[in-house]
Amino acid sequence: MSETVYIETSILGYLTARPTNHLVLAANTKVTRDWWETCRSEFTLYASELVQDEATQGDGEIANQRLSLLDPIAFLELTEAAITLGQAFLQQSSLPTKAANDALHMALATVYGIDYLLTWNCKHMANAQIQKKLAQIAEQSDYELPIICTPYELMGYTPE
Repeated sequence: MSETVYIETSILGYLTARPTNHLVLAANTKVTRDWWETCRSEFTLYASELVQDEATQGDGEIANQRLSLLDPIAFLELTEAAITLGQAFLQQSSLPTKAANDALHMALATVYGIDYLLTWNCKHMANAQIQKKLAQIAEQSDYELPIICTPYELMGYTPE
């Protein structure tokens, strides 16, 4: 059985991003597209209705592109256990209230035992200090926090 990956909304954003001259954003877009094209088939992908709802926001044409990327991906149901864990993540960590959706993404991936959560949200998710506390909260609830990382980390990407 292949390892599992929860695709968080920021990944879809980079996959559908318009060209940019901003070097970091351009590099992140390329790495995300490289991961999608060369690595995603090595994993079983999951998302959620929360990802779908977030993907509908913004420019309609690009939102449709994001939604089409979700078509072949299985959705995890938002359960009471995930909601409860998401609330614990918010209340017991340094996550701000405005990161409620981020907490739910991480809680969903945790409750379902997903191996990796793929994201470009380094402020609230792919953040070592926050993850340390979230891992403790998850463990207290008898769960294991998935590895939360960017496509760079999941593909072992080394810039050429």
